[in-house]
Parts: sequence; C-alpha cells; structure tokens
Amino acid sequence: MPGKTTKKAPAKKTVAKKTAAKKPAAGRVAAKAAKPGKAAASSSAPMSASARIDQRIASLGDWRGARLAEIRKLIHEVDPEVVEDWKWMGTPVWSHEGMYVLANPHKDKVKITFFHGAQLPDPQKLFNAGLEGGKWRAIDLREGDKLDTPALKALLRAAVAYNTAHPVPKSKGSRA
Repeated sequence: MPGKTTKKAPAKKTVAKKTAAKKPAAGRVAAKAAKPGKAAASSSAPMSASARIDQRIASLGDWRGARLAEIRKLIHEVDPEVVEDWKWMGTPVWSHEGMYVLANPHKDKVKITFFHGAQLPDPQKLFNAGLEGGKWRAIDLREGDKLDTPALKALLRAAVAYNTAHPVPKSKGSRA
C-alpha cells in the first residue's frame, strides 16, 4: 500500500547472564570456618556455661551481680549435682533431670523463674510474679529486698524433687 509505512519491531537485545562461579560446598564451608566469629575469643575452645555465668556476674558490677552470685551459691548448696546451662543468648539455667530454675538480672530486679513453679509448694509466699495457675512462677528481687534463704532452699529442693519424680523435658542445646 502506497503511503503507508510499516513499523519494524525493535530488535531484541540479548543480555548475557552473568553466572558467578560458585565455590564447591566444601570450599565455602572451609572459607567460613577460617573467618573468626563475633564471639571468638583468644581461645578456640568454647566458653563453658559456668564461665559465662561467672563472666555475667562480674560484668554486672552492682547489687544484681551480688544477688545472682548468692542465688547461684544456694542452688549449688541444695543441689550438688546441678548442671549449669547458658541459654537463650544470655540466661543462666540450672538443670537436674531437666531444667528447673533460671535467674535473670534486669534493670531494676533479679528474677528467679521456676519452670514448674505452679506445681511447687510455697508456704512462705516467695512467688510474687508469674501467672496465677500457669506453669512458670517467679520471684522478683529488687535492690534492698531481703532474701528468705531457708524458704528459697525449700523451693529449690521441691523443684529438684519435682523433676526427678515427673517426666519433664530434658535440656536441649548448649551445655558449654
């Protein structure tokens, strides 16, 4: 047809895909292992849970560190077979045939949490935190609070007894 121009379709551009040469899996693993991690210390051995707890107590440098050390001492007095764990990115946990207590320093308190606290007798009414009737029960200790040592020891003994008498989940994860 005269006078009518036809448009030509633009030519398709072909783009060459860049394919990066991947290292074999073994090479990637070796390269990653060669890089020091964030938590790498001067030693290549991982820090034990007990050493981490020591370090945490020392790093607090105030009444919370002293209180955490006191709680830890009582746990070891009551349960010489206790296993110390370091869980959840910085929580000291104590186990005996399963986890039974943890202690966390907070800004204004140290919280002692019993995993099966709702099942434990508390005649001295130490539990002051946690859900009524829930599974976990806790004791919040603030600066200047007096610790009822005999009552806390009784709770710790009851927690160990509960763990040995009931099928509780065993601790999973780091014992280092």
